[in-house]
Amino acid sequence: MTNAHTPVGMRSKSAVLALAFVTGSVALLAGCAGVKAPPKEYTQERLDDQIQVPSGHVVALETTAVGILNYECKANPAMNGAIGWVLASPQADLMDRTGKNVGKYSGPPATWTHIDGSSVVGTQVAVAPRPGATNLSYQLSKGTPGAAPGAMQNITYIQRIKTKGGQDLSKACTQNDVGDKLTLPYQADYIFWKAA
Repeated sequence: MTNAHTPVGMRSKSAVLALAFVTGSVALLAGCAGVKAPPKEYTQERLDDQIQVPSGHVVALETTAVGILNYECKANPAMNGAIGWVLASPQADLMDRTGKNVGKYSGPPATWTHIDGSSVVGTQVAVAPRPGATNLSYQLSKGTPGAAPGAMQNITYIQRIKTKGGQDLSKACTQNDVGDKLTLPYQADYIFWKAA
């Protein structure tokens, strides 16, 4: 505070410091107003029991995959050799919750590769139906990480949820159609888990 007995030079310095403090505080508050809270961690409360990750695991990475699924009309071993559409290969980009591209999904076998070079291969453990005949089922896979260090190194489980598309297999696939190809767009969230 200044008064009549404070030298003029001191009054100017005090005023400048007070103005700088107020200006800095306003700028700081304005900057904070634009900061978004981090996304809430994924929970599995509303998922079918068979695709829930066992206790003792925590979410390591949440992603959304956008890409295509390539099918081929052929004898399907999973259906005792009956002719049907068989998934030949998935191709998708993985984005984190901020929209940043963090990896790729490919196969077979089902492989998620992070941009840091680490990867994990998934083996299906269970599926759960997804509303809508043209949407992929929800899925739980057991993870087998590759040797390279990084984000995928300690992944134990991968959940596929919030699927859109990828399974409109209404196109004919009979003995006469063997060898035909079908490509379908799809989207899904892949949630990667690791031991707590």
